[in-house]
Amino acid sequence: MDDKVNYALVGTFVLGLGAALVAAVLWLAAGLGGGREMDRYQAVIRESVAGLNVDAPVKYLGVDVGKVSRIEIDPHNSQQVRLHFLIERGTPIQQDSAAVLKTQGLTGIAYIELSGGSAGSPPLRPGADGAAPTIPFKLSLGARLENVLTNVLANVDRVSNNLNAVFDTGNQRALRSTLADTAALAHALAGQKGALGAALADAARTAQLTARAGRQLEPTLDRIAASAQAVQRMAEVAGAASLRAGTAADAAASSAQRLDSETLPELARLMGELGRLAASLRQLSEQTTASPNSLLLGKPAPTPGPGEGGPP
Repeated sequence: MDDKVNYALVGTFVLGLGAALVAAVLWLAAGLGGGREMDRYQAVIRESVAGLNVDAPVKYLGVDVGKVSRIEIDPHNSQQVRLHFLIERGTPIQQDSAAVLKTQGLTGIAYIELSGGSAGSPPLRPGADGAAPTIPFKLSLGARLENVLTNVLANVDRVSNNLNAVFDTGNQRALRSTLADTAALAHALAGQKGALGAALADAARTAQLTARAGRQLEPTLDRIAASAQAVQRMAEVAGAASLRAGTAADAAASSAQRLDSETLPELARLMGELGRLAASLRQLSEQTTASPNSLLLGKPAPTPGPGEGGPP
């Protein structure tokens, strides 16, 4: 058996394999395996890009559509990182699309995930100066968790500081004094357990007697309620009678007023005429008494007075 190795053949195989690997790398770097046309995009991220390297994949809903071409500090804001992408032309990137930094499995290899925009959103176009369009960037899950944990830790630290301020030396002494007073009160109540039990029993008996007295007073209260209703009815009847009496008094007052204004003047004139008639009758009676023949001859001539003699 011939165990000699043909080193020339092995060397040729190794060289050929190396050339094939170099060609494959160049082929992938030239255009992701097919000479497809690529468009330039960029994004500004406000978190650490640890694990993200140049040529890291850019995926659209999980489908490889491009790669990261350059990573640099944003020249306008040193707290941000500017990422440059090469994305296959025709990828539906709208103005409300978003880029998110994600990691792949347990390997920790980072990549960029693009989420699709709404159907009615216009496509993202380059600016007027021909600059690459900027895809909005959303914080990754890790960054959001880090922010939440930071806020939680800050709140915990604040609560801890407040507790330390509450439970300072003076408050601790006051709390110990309060606990000692509470323990003394508990011991005192325990010593008076028998008296407290008797007081509770007396209170229970008092409640029972009160309930029994209440049941016995129920008929009396019902009779009082009935009497009150009867008195109320009498008051209503008296009110109605008073109303009728008031109406009658008003009518009598109206009649008296009418009598005063209409009848009394007529009665006064009648009395005056009767007075004049009585005077005339009295005068006639006196005349008849003095001269009875005056009824036939008329009223006699008056007797001449002094100095009223007859003709000379």
